[in-house]
Amino acid sequence: MAKSKTLFYCRNCGAQSIKWIGKCPSCDEWNTYVEEVVQRSDDKNKWVEYSKKKNIGKPHLIEDIKHGDQLRINTYNNELNRVLGGGMIPGSLILVGGEPGIGKSTLMLQIALNLKNMKVLYITGEESEQQIKMRAERIGLNNPDCYILTETSTQNIFQQIEQLKPELVIIDSIQTLNTDIIDSSAGSISQIRECAAEMQRYSKLTDTPVFLIGHITKEGILAGPKILEHMVDTVLQFEGERNYGYRILRATKNRFGSTSELGIYEMRNSGLREVSNPSEILISQRDDDLSGISIAATIEGLRPMLIETQALVSSAAYGTPQRSSTGFDLRRLSMLLAVLEKRSGFKLSVKDVFLNIAGGIKVDDPGIDLAVVTAILSSNEDIPVDKQICFAAEIGLSGEIRPVNRIEQRIAEADKLGFKQIFISKYNMKGIDKTKYNISISPAGKIEEVFSMLFA
Repeated sequence: MAKSKTLFYCRNCGAQSIKWIGKCPSCDEWNTYVEEVVQRSDDKNKWVEYSKKKNIGKPHLIEDIKHGDQLRINTYNNELNRVLGGGMIPGSLILVGGEPGIGKSTLMLQIALNLKNMKVLYITGEESEQQIKMRAERIGLNNPDCYILTETSTQNIFQQIEQLKPELVIIDSIQTLNTDIIDSSAGSISQIRECAAEMQRYSKLTDTPVFLIGHITKEGILAGPKILEHMVDTVLQFEGERNYGYRILRATKNRFGSTSELGIYEMRNSGLREVSNPSEILISQRDDDLSGISIAATIEGLRPMLIETQALVSSAAYGTPQRSSTGFDLRRLSMLLAVLEKRSGFKLSVKDVFLNIAGGIKVDDPGIDLAVVTAILSSNEDIPVDKQICFAAEIGLSGEIRPVNRIEQRIAEADKLGFKQIFISKYNMKGIDKTKYNISISPAGKIEEVFSMLFA
């Protein structure tokens, strides 16, 4: 037997070195190198059974390569299909990450049980077969072609795969797998990288889609080397607040679709429910008119939705005014407050400002700037904004109201939900046919114009 060899790996980017280094030369991070025992065996690193299935390793002219006629595989989950770009691509490797208890395993089990006409292999290294069965009974779904395998060794897993020949493989989780090629514990950098590489080779050579469930660190990033995200085709982030029942599925990387799409679920005792109309959960139902609340028409990917922004402006109890934001970029909030102070003359520098996006979601769309500003001014003046009014515009540094993209979709969504008036930038009016909508469209060029129309 060959003498064992040790190498040092960077926890952040996966770079390796024969000795410990304080600063990684690849990613410039400090104190990220850890020592691992590495032992490779040539006979274990051969993929003969899979490489025989396809003629690989030969160059082909690009004009001779047939266009992929492979249809996307329907997951029978509209929200997941939306985020993936229309469904699963055969031979794709998909990484799903999220906090513990957020619902990753529940989502993947629902997918496995919904695919009635596909042979699905659900591999778990964290739970027993009985636990998976209990979850399936709680979800209330059943699939006669869904197989459960409790195994962590990739060599044993591929033996079962060779016999079963599944059409979809789900692994829960990649951190629990280990391969005999690497002589280190499961969950280490080298084990995660090598196990993911084996799954990648398997998925590409057999055209079998593979889902990998991954853990995340306390900083909120996927655990393991950064190279793991480069190896897979799609990275999905499953997120949500523990105090809310709603979960957001985002694509941070997608080779076969857009990364701006968003899937919304509601966590229930019977599993995850798809939310087809997110505006119904992001706008609170209230009878009284309250100050500091405004509705924004935003766009996530191709999906328009209306969200509620809540603001509270009060006198600073301490010497330094507080600035707090939930679901909205705090730096952008500071910029908007500076614009209101400098350009519009509102004295907010000596007041506490708190901002919250209802529903527990995070919004990056600059098109909600006008709604944020309106909510702040409404709270400052203690004058409520009409519940039938919404906003869709960006605020510039000079105080002007700037246009946003896909304004017609935003207007149509507000019209569909029964809003009576929408404020947009006057530069967005070009090409808009007002006769198509029942909603009143109010163009504006400055914050002062909106303020005078709302609070005069």
